[in-house]
Amino acid sequence: MKKKTLGSVLKQQREAFSLTQRELAHKLGVKASHIAYLENGRRRPSLSLLSRIADTLGLDKQQLFLLAHPEARALVTAKDEPEGTDRRDLSWRQFSSDRALLARNSVTARELKVLQQVNLLGRVSSPRQYLFILNSIRQAVEEEDR
Repeated sequence: MKKKTLGSVLKQQREAFSLTQRELAHKLGVKASHIAYLENGRRRPSLSLLSRIADTLGLDKQQLFLLAHPEARALVTAKDEPEGTDRRDLSWRQFSSDRALLARNSVTARELKVLQQVNLLGRVSSPRQYLFILNSIRQAVEEEDR
């Protein structure tokens, strides 16, 4: 099993969004060669770039930070979360209670029920990933209807 690295996560998510390195670089305001260096583990992104990457690709900022700076893992702990809190439940609660986000993305009650079931299937580490899952489902259903 291959170890999860910042580069591998970046490449996987970029490809999931069907973006080339050049397209992602344009969205982030950097050169395509910089994206290649990041994906190959030859560079570390600045904190501001890390934040833009997370926002653009719908990734968890803390996870990206720890992949870019594994030596900081001991400093970043889950003490903010109540004892016994499952990260999956925390992400679901944040997503499902964000009324502005749900309204902005026209999430229906039916879609919310489907996403709640998806939550039970496995770990969804950030609220934004629910939007990625929902949009993937919406796109698949639209393609089926054609």
